[in-house]
Amino acid sequence: MSAGPRFSVGAVAIGKNEGERLRICLHSLAEQVSHVVYVDSGSSDGSVELARSMGAEVVELDSSIPFTAARARNAGVERLTRVAPELKYAQLIDGDCELVGGWIENAAGFLEENREYAAATGRLRERFPNASVYNYLCDVEWDTPLGDAKACGGIAMMRVRAFESVGGFMPDLIAGEEPELCVRLRHDGWRIRRLDAEMALHDVAMSHFSQWWKRAMRAGHAYAEGSYLHGAPPERMGVRESRRIVAWGLILPALAIAAAPVTGRLSLLLLLAYPLNVVRIARRLRSEGQSRPWTLAFFLMLAKFPEATGWLRFRWGKLTGNRSAIIEHKGD
Repeated sequence: MSAGPRFSVGAVAIGKNEGERLRICLHSLAEQVSHVVYVDSGSSDGSVELARSMGAEVVELDSSIPFTAARARNAGVERLTRVAPELKYAQLIDGDCELVGGWIENAAGFLEENREYAAATGRLRERFPNASVYNYLCDVEWDTPLGDAKACGGIAMMRVRAFESVGGFMPDLIAGEEPELCVRLRHDGWRIRRLDAEMALHDVAMSHFSQWWKRAMRAGHAYAEGSYLHGAPPERMGVRESRRIVAWGLILPALAIAAAPVTGRLSLLLLLAYPLNVVRIARRLRSEGQSRPWTLAFFLMLAKFPEATGWLRFRWGKLTGNRSAIIEHKGD
């Protein structure tokens, strides 16, 4: 690995069967940080051998314990601090991403000058936004407001001391582990910052409707679990989103269909609320300058159904005591 920038920064990449994307990821890290740890979640494509050949420290997770991104990142930071205890910052990244040149200097420089911040994140772009409508949707989703934020995603630079002070990620969360971590960081007095700087290119490679559906399911599960863990005031994590999911994805269609026999099917007119809401959302998005407002509005409305499936999956798991398995959208 390179000698790294003038800041004390290492990197943790996580992945499973990322192939050439992992090579690109590790190469982008080697040029910017002093130490790289790659955490593998059961790859069968030679990812472990590739990472070792590129000089990365490799952690292979025990397959007898359910894989989660949260568990992988924790293991990565733990190994990073063991091999390089002097490091102050850990750049977290997914194996299907390429870190943009100059990001480490920008993020570490900000954290050096602003000691009250636990994490810095920047602009994440989809590498091929026009390859599919699903790639486009991800690219829009990642275009979030700049400045102080309540949460960051899984691609961010973490102050190691802050990360360790709250115990890292909750390892058994299958989704939404980043905002949950940020809740605990903020409760501990830390702040989160989204910088106006290019951070990484993400190759989501989503070409099938089933992949998008599972990804939306995972979001619904994350909102449900977030509201369960931190739904009480003042945080109210995931509460607003959960209410929308339940209203649009469960109550409205159930009411329209269940009441049809006793209303002479007039209750089915309630379903007109969906296209009407698409129109309302599209008009707002167009006024905000979105390039494809109708596409985005349609999928935002449609997403309430897979999100409701994920929301129910979490609630059923709590009722039965059976924790949900990871919802994986890759490889479909």
